Amino acid sequence: MNDIRPTVTSFGPARLLAGTDRGRLDRTRHVAVHGPMPVLGPDEVVALTRTIDLRGRGGAGFPFARKFQAVMDALRSTDGNPAVVVNGTEGEPSCLKDTALLLNAPHLVLDGAEIAAVALRADEVAIGVTRGDVKASVQQALDDRRSLSVRMRVEELPERFVTGEGSALINGLNNNAALPSGRRIRTSERGLNGRPTLLSNTETFAQLAVAARVGASAYAEVGLPDEPGTAMLTIAGEAVVEVPTGVPLNYVLQMCGMSIGQGLLVGGYHGMWLNPRASETALVSRESLTALGATLGAGAVLPLPEETCPVGETARVARYMAGESAQQCGPCVWGLARLADELEALTTYGGQAAYDAVLSHARGVLGRGACSHPDGTSRFVSSALRAFPEDVGQHVYEGGCGRSVVGVLPIDGNDVGKAEQRLLVDWTLCRAHGLCAEVLPDVIQLGPDGYPSSASMPFREKDLANAARAVRRCPALALRVVG
Repeated sequence: MNDIRPTVTSFGPARLLAGTDRGRLDRTRHVAVHGPMPVLGPDEVVALTRTIDLRGRGGAGFPFARKFQAVMDALRSTDGNPAVVVNGTEGEPSCLKDTALLLNAPHLVLDGAEIAAVALRADEVAIGVTRGDVKASVQQALDDRRSLSVRMRVEELPERFVTGEGSALINGLNNNAALPSGRRIRTSERGLNGRPTLLSNTETFAQLAVAARVGASAYAEVGLPDEPGTAMLTIAGEAVVEVPTGVPLNYVLQMCGMSIGQGLLVGGYHGMWLNPRASETALVSRESLTALGATLGAGAVLPLPEETCPVGETARVARYMAGESAQQCGPCVWGLARLADELEALTTYGGQAAYDAVLSHARGVLGRGACSHPDGTSRFVSSALRAFPEDVGQHVYEGGCGRSVVGVLPIDGNDVGKAEQRLLVDWTLCRAHGLCAEVLPDVIQLGPDGYPSSASMPFREKDLANAARAVRRCPALALRVVG
């Protein structure tokens, strides 16, 4: 569970984080810092958000005005009231900006949601979160807002990577399993309890609350002319910063006391790796990152230090992503597991065959999943192969780069860097004797040909002694324990 409480700071004018340097803003301090909440009509919300080009800050970057208009259009053919949903689940361990906002400035987020709800005449706002402390902060804020014009509730959902996917969030808030539906249903047409629903990310609603107060012209005084305002970033999985758009990413890292190192992962574990040269030119800007083949996504920025193995770090995250499968489709259940297997084989043994297998499995899951999880993981892995050609070459042609896997990329909140114990199979030595499976039948599964069905098999601490026995029993010396 990710229970890290992020540090928060601003480089440049603080807007979303204004006043939080003295701690959490309760209702009184919030109004003193930001002023009373304005009331906007639906056309005013559309015009404002279109003028400032407000985009979703949860990953896809979809224009907020189009989402809002889509709900308005759906209401023309639907009886009843719409709903508003705030996505504060943040299931990715490398992202903490929504957590930072809901712990420090919850009323700003609630203001944005209420502004949208009043404009749409929605009768309910639901906030989805995955942390107990975040839920407590939001609930306290709701209790302080005694004159609510719309009913609001906060729900704690399971902390999984896929919980933040739109249909998974709606399912969870509807008291069903918080898993992707696998169907292409627009939330704007059928969302919370089957009603047209405006769904957006925590930061997006906070940005709306700021823009509604200051107006489009003043909002555009900060940041780029075509992408005005500020952005929230999570740096290295622990520090949350608010910066004007257009600021160089390298400058943000330097202000956090960090460097690019071997490269940057931008956009989190559904994002893209940038090599050092691209990282030095990258700005906090959609246009800049698009030109480099990347996207800011949910705002996660992770530098890779020189002392760790890029291929191994990527394999470690790929294994985590395979474990976060919704277990609803083959590409996710089997494809991502095999992709992680082949990456681990490339990390451990190297060789052209392992490299070709990684490419094959990364391509094989594309466009075939019930949700975007396979595509995002494939994009993450493929970009690593492109961003670190020298390290990949060392693994392919020399059997490794000589560096250990430090575990700098967070995969389980506070469990950063903790190695998982696994049995690895060297396919160049294995002769399908099958003796290992007799010792660890719950861990080692044999295929129809008598060979282990996987090159990398995790096991629990209680099985360590038997794992060592399996290694000793192998006549071909094809097994070893790592982690």
